[in-house]
Amino acid sequence: MIKLFSVKDKQKQAAAAAATGKPKQSAGELRLQKDLTELQLPSNININFPEGKEKPMHFEISIKPDEGYYRNGRFLFDFVISTGYPYDAPKVKCKTKVYHPNI
Repeated sequence: MIKLFSVKDKQKQAAAAAATGKPKQSAGELRLQKDLTELQLPSNININFPEGKEKPMHFEISIKPDEGYYRNGRFLFDFVISTGYPYDAPKVKCKTKVYHPNI
């Protein structure tokens, strides 16, 4: 009987969330939000959400190295995360053209 009542409570909560118009988040979105809150970035790395904080599944990271050959450069990476995260790998694209002798 106890399980029966908990199922009914969950159904009521889901119906209340649907009535408010708030979309249900996928497990990947919840995990990504948790990972982003635990993330500690150094001062030379910035994160930007081009679609706003409401859609964290797409973001850009800007890296500015402070030593080495690429010092004072700025490298922009575009991240697109699927709803199957963490089981599906994120798609990362470097938007900055990089000149490297081994490439």
